[in-house]
Amino acid sequence: MVSRPSPRARIAQWMLLLALVAVAWQLWEHVAENLALRHMHFSFAFLGDYANFDIPFRLIDWHVGDTYARALLVCTLNTLLVSAAGIVAASLLGLLVGIMRLSANWLVRNVALAYIELFRNTPQLVQIAFWYIGVLQAMPPLRQSFVLPGGALLNIRGLYLPSIDLGLWSLTIGAVALATIAATPILWRMRLGNAPLRGKSLILPLLLLLALWASIERIDYPALRGFNIAGGVQIPPELVALWAGLSTYSSAFIAEIVRGAIVSVHKGQREAALSLGLRPGQIMRKVILPQALRVMVPPMTSQYLNLIKSSSLGAAIAYPELFSIFAGTVLNQTARELETIMILMAIFLSISLGTSAFMNWYNRRVALVAG
Repeated sequence: MVSRPSPRARIAQWMLLLALVAVAWQLWEHVAENLALRHMHFSFAFLGDYANFDIPFRLIDWHVGDTYARALLVCTLNTLLVSAAGIVAASLLGLLVGIMRLSANWLVRNVALAYIELFRNTPQLVQIAFWYIGVLQAMPPLRQSFVLPGGALLNIRGLYLPSIDLGLWSLTIGAVALATIAATPILWRMRLGNAPLRGKSLILPLLLLLALWASIERIDYPALRGFNIAGGVQIPPELVALWAGLSTYSSAFIAEIVRGAIVSVHKGQREAALSLGLRPGQIMRKVILPQALRVMVPPMTSQYLNLIKSSSLGAAIAYPELFSIFAGTVLNQTARELETIMILMAIFLSISLGTSAFMNWYNRRVALVAG
């Protein structure tokens, strides 16, 4: 039974709400007064003005003279790119290090411990600077590029990856394949008549991926031509350094979350699995991790949110993300300090709330149902 608040509690709540409204009103009055003294007014109309600066790395087309609104879209996509890549890498690396931390092998266990202590106890900005200055800036020049597996090249200008030319038909197949892969966990629980779909649900996305591979028109490999590298896709060193710094730092905390979640699974579960003849790898994959996942999800959500917000550290190495472009270049050109900061806060808030909502939904999916 839900208890109702007492009249005194209701009065206290209304008084607190009125106090907050009064404080907000006073703050707005001061802001309006300061803007009037500077002969300015609060407006977001500057987003339609033309920007006279270039953005060196972007996922969509950008030309000098485009609007500030498009610059906002470009740098938001850059932030989403490094955040998503960092979350994936940190999760996989954290899972690996967390399992290594519980290994019976002394060397493996202590290597994982050293990794965690090193990256968890040094400042994140220092780690990003180390990857950018100490590692990537020490790479060889173009003519002495490292040739990586798959035809990729690594040098002081960044990482060059092969690019794939896809036609309209290939893009359609790829979109359908991604949609079916995303729906595979749902199909896995469905039944066809009296028989569960299980492995049958994987047939369609695998066939689509095979069709996508067969319909690739051309793979363009990067190659040295003259004094530059032609072909492929260039990943700038700023993106690589920021991605590496965010991933390694967050993975150290995720590894401890994974270790604690695995330890929380009752040892009787492992003993029961051993009695059934399962191998250690099968026990971890089929028995321990599915139960530990219910414990991992809530604290990992906090780590994901911290990683997204820490992407603003890219401003220290000139990666064109939200904070660097909008709170730096755009703010200096437009002198719209209040508006730009409010836009910046609103976008980060939206990304964080969206991530949190998705993780909460997933947490409810994997949580045990009482009764």
